[in-house]
Amino acid sequence: MIDRQKLDEIIRVALGEDLGEVGDVTTRALFPTSRDVRAAIFCRDSGVIAGIEVAARVFALLEKVSFQSRVEEGERVEGGQVIAELEGTIEVILLGERTALNFLQHLSGIATLTAQFVEKVEGYPVKILDTRKTTPGLRLLEKEAVRAGGGFNHRFGLYDGVLIKDNHLKALGEIAAAVKSIRSHLPGKKIEVETENLRQVKEALEAGADIIMLDNMDVATMKEAVRIVGGRVIVEASGGINLENIREIAATGVDWISVGVLTQAAPPLDISLEIVETEA
Repeated sequence: MIDRQKLDEIIRVALGEDLGEVGDVTTRALFPTSRDVRAAIFCRDSGVIAGIEVAARVFALLEKVSFQSRVEEGERVEGGQVIAELEGTIEVILLGERTALNFLQHLSGIATLTAQFVEKVEGYPVKILDTRKTTPGLRLLEKEAVRAGGGFNHRFGLYDGVLIKDNHLKALGEIAAAVKSIRSHLPGKKIEVETENLRQVKEALEAGADIIMLDNMDVATMKEAVRIVGGRVIVEASGGINLENIREIAATGVDWISVGVLTQAAPPLDISLEIVETEA
């Protein structure tokens, strides 16, 4: 799970967007005196749940709400299933409702889409990875959701992994020179090189790259690249990958497939909160 301090910072920003300086003016006007209620969070779609711990933390920060999760992170649910139950005052539950649901819907959508990609490559020894194509400010949570769906995380940012990309090579010139430079500055660090054709694949292999990315290559070229590498280093496929073509790509023998749409375009799961009981 994400570091608690970082999580709280993300949640407080989200709550601040909703509450502004004065809070929920509608609920405060309708309920001038406190009223205790019970509420339930329902998942109306079938899918994979992610962000349940984030939702619980939303209400923990607001206080005076009991949040009982009825599912685990990464659990598959059916439409209509209750995934959490709450008890507390109506004003506090409604303060956190939209923020909690926003996190749950978005992160569960990512987990559900990831699970669909993972299922598509069943039987092949390949890992489905995310990318850095994430919502600003939510990367840590979105990458957690990918794991909840059965996927794996690529590097979290520019700081924790070496990836020599096309723009590096356009400025520097040669793959061999780029790899050599990285080796001198970051000894012991694994180096990935993005390649666009078989010539570059051979150059990256000869230069001693640890991981070779096949960027936007067609299936036939991928197969030949995998043959050339011959299992000596990790081969990653990236670019233009979707649910329709991912199984064919997995069949080429690549080790990793990175998929930007996991975090960039996952449709949210339909999740709602309803008051189910009020005090007499």
